[in-house]
Amino acid sequence: MSAEELNAGDPQGFINDPSHPDQPWRLPSPRHVGIISLILTESALFSIFVVAYLWYIGKSLNGPFPHEVLHLPIFASVCLIGSSFTIMGAEFALKKANHALFNIWWGITIILGTIFIVYTGLEWHELIYEKGLTISTNVFGSTFYSLVGLHASHVIVGLFLLITVLISSFRGKIHHDHHEHVEVISWYWHFVDAVWIVVLLVVYIISVHADRPIV
Repeated sequence: MSAEELNAGDPQGFINDPSHPDQPWRLPSPRHVGIISLILTESALFSIFVVAYLWYIGKSLNGPFPHEVLHLPIFASVCLIGSSFTIMGAEFALKKANHALFNIWWGITIILGTIFIVYTGLEWHELIYEKGLTISTNVFGSTFYSLVGLHASHVIVGLFLLITVLISSFRGKIHHDHHEHVEVISWYWHFVDAVWIVVLLVVYIISVHADRPIV
């Protein structure tokens, strides 16, 4: 009996099917597996903090309350969310081996991320020194700084990675062959931006309106 007859009942069309000599088995990229695993882990972590924040909305016994001190960070949000598009432009430029354009788009991404962190720092300075909201003031303060601070720390880590890549690029160490290295960093950055959309909705929209007294 021939090999074709033995495999006659086997399903066909599998990706990376080792039984097909014209489609050799290839392991998935360890970089892709690593960043996906990291994103899934971080998603679980952020989910815990978001649920905790939602659970404690309206449970503070003393002020200040969200509707009294929080303002929608429109400009900072536009900068951070817009940086997802600029990093995509940098990726596309590297695919085309246009290193000058890659450096420009990558640098703009760093600037937009830095603006967001500067805004966060200014916001915290105002909340702490002008409006008296600290992490120990009330339940709102504890959950606010925990969730927003967790996200800000991830933005800072992302900026460190972005700056490292840009320095390496200026030194001539980033080439077209490094596209996958750049890609996994961009995935992380997209994740950070996506998390901010959730934080923005929960902290600056839902909690501000849910905690506002009904007149």
